[in-house]
Amino acid sequence: MRILVDADACPVKEEIYKVAFRLDVPVVLVANSHLRVPPHPLITRETVTNVLDAADDRIAELAGPDDVVVTADILLADRCIKAGATVIAPTGKPFTAASIGSAIAVRAIMVDLRAGGDQIGGAAPFSRQDRSRFLQALDEALGRLSRRPAR
Repeated sequence: MRILVDADACPVKEEIYKVAFRLDVPVVLVANSHLRVPPHPLITRETVTNVLDAADDRIAELAGPDDVVVTADILLADRCIKAGATVIAPTGKPFTAASIGSAIAVRAIMVDLRAGGDQIGGAAPFSRQDRSRFLQALDEALGRLSRRPAR
């Protein structure tokens, strides 16, 4: 069991570290640029090239049924769900096989609207409630994985 993090713009890295240290779960941070990470044996940093989607490709390659993936990227979430991973957005919103299709559809509509010149507001600012929801979702996901029978 491990936590895979789409780390370049992840606002909850400190929360991930706290949970990982408490539960003794390894963390792999994947990014296109160099990140500072705490010197701890549970934390691994992988810096990939700046090629488009290189970090996403690496996370999707690593993801499996015993992993929790933290990402806001809907298309990466879809790839990781298909690999059997548990996927959580930094806001605490879980991506599931049942919800990912509609998330992809909404994303496609928003891309089309932006391409057509429509002015659309961005995502809501990241809040304290988002952090709290994320911590709860991460704890729950890791708890579920740890209770699964060994394969």
